[in-house]
Amino acid sequence: MTEPLLSVENLQTHFRTPDGVNRAVDGITFHVNAGETVAIVGESGCGKSVTSMSILRLIPEPPGKIAGAIKFEGRDLLKLSDKEMRKIRGNSISMIFQEPMTSLNPVLTVGRQIGETLRLHQGMSASDAEKKAIEMLELVGIPEPGRRVKEYPHQLSGGMRQRVMIAIALACNPKLLIADEPTTALDVTIQAQILDLMRDLKRRVGAAIVLITHDLGVVAEVAERVIVMYAGRKVEEAPVGKLFANPRHPYTRGLLGSVPKLGSSLTGHEERLAEIPGLVPSLKKKIDGCVFAGRCAEATDLCRAVAPALETKGPEHVAACHYALKEAAAA
Repeated sequence: MTEPLLSVENLQTHFRTPDGVNRAVDGITFHVNAGETVAIVGESGCGKSVTSMSILRLIPEPPGKIAGAIKFEGRDLLKLSDKEMRKIRGNSISMIFQEPMTSLNPVLTVGRQIGETLRLHQGMSASDAEKKAIEMLELVGIPEPGRRVKEYPHQLSGGMRQRVMIAIALACNPKLLIADEPTTALDVTIQAQILDLMRDLKRRVGAAIVLITHDLGVVAEVAERVIVMYAGRKVEEAPVGKLFANPRHPYTRGLLGSVPKLGSSLTGHEERLAEIPGLVPSLKKKIDGCVFAGRCAEATDLCRAVAPALETKGPEHVAACHYALKEAAAA
């Protein structure tokens, strides 16, 4: 079996605060194979974005502290110097950040911002970098790239700014692309265009993608494998089809139950959207049992006292739930 492109082992990212230690990511393990699209899903505050920032070592230390192992092409990124990490960021591993308006520099043209990556990592001259920037804007479907390359972020629409972010991320042909909520601030039509673009670019460039999202519709469209996070921990992982058809963890079932069903009002069987009661536990308190026990209708004293281990519940399907096997047998 070939070695994964990215292997994250027991990743812990904690932040020291005046109120105690915030365990934003608390022992997550996963891998991404070359050319594969893996989605990390969960509600806001579950640790998805902190996981992605930890991979690129963009967490300020202090107050942050990253522990565990993050191996990319066999090298542990946590053991590299800052200079070695700068060579990897934007070159071998790129990231599309959540909000393009705050991620792009408002006083530099989009061509200059794309070219900056090319000059830094590939040693291009300013004129060659501008030519490549025009090519990249054309690649991501921006009309009149020769004119747009000289424009500033505020002159572009939200969808175009997101395309510029993708162009910057792909400029150096990375092997791994991390997309943090790439469609959150966009309307539905533009979301669909961006997802089509990412699928098309993946075919052309061959990059592996880690997609950070809370939108299960996006997951169903793009990903091959899904990791479900809750309160800083991985609670389930499975191929997309298996997860949607037979979710084993109560939290995953809750997430899927809260997705609106298209056409339900036309059939006359309108159902209320399911909601997950309660609140996410404080990450500043150590939780001995299952992190989801406080909101789970099926929780028992065992769940509240003993944290369930991630166990295989089916082919390529793992979940951290004491009672998942019983549910699977009954299904």
